Amino acid sequence: MLIDLHTHSNASDGTDTPAGVIAAAAAAGLAVVALTDHDTTGGWAEAAAAAADTGVAVVLGTEVSARARGISVHLLSYLHDPAHPALTVELERTRSARLVRARTMVDRLAEDFDLTWADVVAQTTPDTTVGRPHIADALVANGVVADRSAAFATMLVPRSKYYVPHYAPDALDAVAAVRAAGGVPVFAHPGADARGRIVPDALIEAMAGAGLAGLEVHHRDHSPEQVARLGALAARLGLLVTGSSDYHGAGKPNRMGENVTDPAVFEAIEEQGTTAVVRP
Repeated sequence: MLIDLHTHSNASDGTDTPAGVIAAAAAAGLAVVALTDHDTTGGWAEAAAAAADTGVAVVLGTEVSARARGISVHLLSYLHDPAHPALTVELERTRSARLVRARTMVDRLAEDFDLTWADVVAQTTPDTTVGRPHIADALVANGVVADRSAAFATMLVPRSKYYVPHYAPDALDAVAAVRAAGGVPVFAHPGADARGRIVPDALIEAMAGAGLAGLEVHHRDHSPEQVARLGALAARLGLLVTGSSDYHGAGKPNRMGENVTDPAVFEAIEEQGTTAVVRP
């Protein structure tokens, strides 16, 4: 029973439609897949409808942007109430901030490169959560860089002069908001130190005290050392251990099902959530 609990569609920064993500999960032989677009539930209805056609059970979720001590934290929220104000208010605030941030970055980039806001919008669909990946795709389309990875390694990296931060709630507040909305919060790729600074164990301990349910231990951006560290930390704190692909379609090399979650962990997540898993 293969279970992948972290994927993205074009409702945020993936390249597949929500239904396409579920179809890709079926093609990869998955029994269960979670759709977790950044700061939105915009793909939920389409993904849920695809369950019957593909035979794949769908976990509805969101990857919530947060911050702790100036460090970016991504929190996977599974099976929450999509209408609960504790979380929807924060998601909308973050989405609005992402949009302002993207426009400001495009203005800065346009001073040195062939790029307009219209070029970025052309890389999105209606109601997409606009982010740096769409700017990267526009730069690729305009021949400025070869691919997304090249854009993120140069002009979109946080140390770049073009980079602009955006609002995100405090990590502890985000955990509390997910729990208030009936969701199950799992810290996404907490040991991805190649991306930048990661939070210390003490912060994860504080998040656990605030209601964190688990750690995404098995992820392609985790070294063996980080897998060992996070596995031991999860065991000490009584947290669930998940594994997932962080699939983005053609947007990243991550392949569906390259890391998976134990069925017993999936069952524990399902028991804690408010929204039902969509079964075919």
